[in-house]
Amino acid sequence: MRPSPLPRSPHPKRILDLTLGTALLALVAPLLLAGALVTALRRPPGGVFVRETRTGLDGHPFTLRHLPVRRFRLDVLSCLPHVVRGEMSLVGPAPLPPGAPGADSPWRRSVRPGLTGPAQLRRASALPWDEPLLLDQHYVEHQWIGLDLALLLGTARALRAVPGQAHLSDADHRLRGYSAAG
Repeated sequence: MRPSPLPRSPHPKRILDLTLGTALLALVAPLLLAGALVTALRRPPGGVFVRETRTGLDGHPFTLRHLPVRRFRLDVLSCLPHVVRGEMSLVGPAPLPPGAPGADSPWRRSVRPGLTGPAQLRRASALPWDEPLLLDQHYVEHQWIGLDLALLLGTARALRAVPGQAHLSDADHRLRGYSAAG
């Protein structure tokens, strides 16, 4: 008779997601409740949360539920239950709908989508259309807990930044006012 294998200990990233995700959810729960109540009063019957199908770990689809309220980033914070449940991570590539460009990339399927990540932090800049995918891929190929902590700190700083101030990536050397749509 073989002894049963020892349970695997959780990955440090999952421990960070669980502890910080749960703490953040507890802190913002009153704001989420207020946002849900305001949304319920303004929205026609049918629910407070927006439901969208997204591609998760190993390409498995899941239903992403979030409040359609941008104030105080409640739309993003309302996704914290997905982090606690393990469908998402605090840091990772943006959750994409099935069939979106890059959604079925092997590198993307190997990780949970995240609430924040390098591409989400650079969204305010005038990036070329393909750079967000490259930023996400670079993150996946080089991820470690220190990088996650740095991106979480960057996200906290970005939330406190003055609205309308875009920060360009270090690799972006285009002239001010440059537009690729041109």
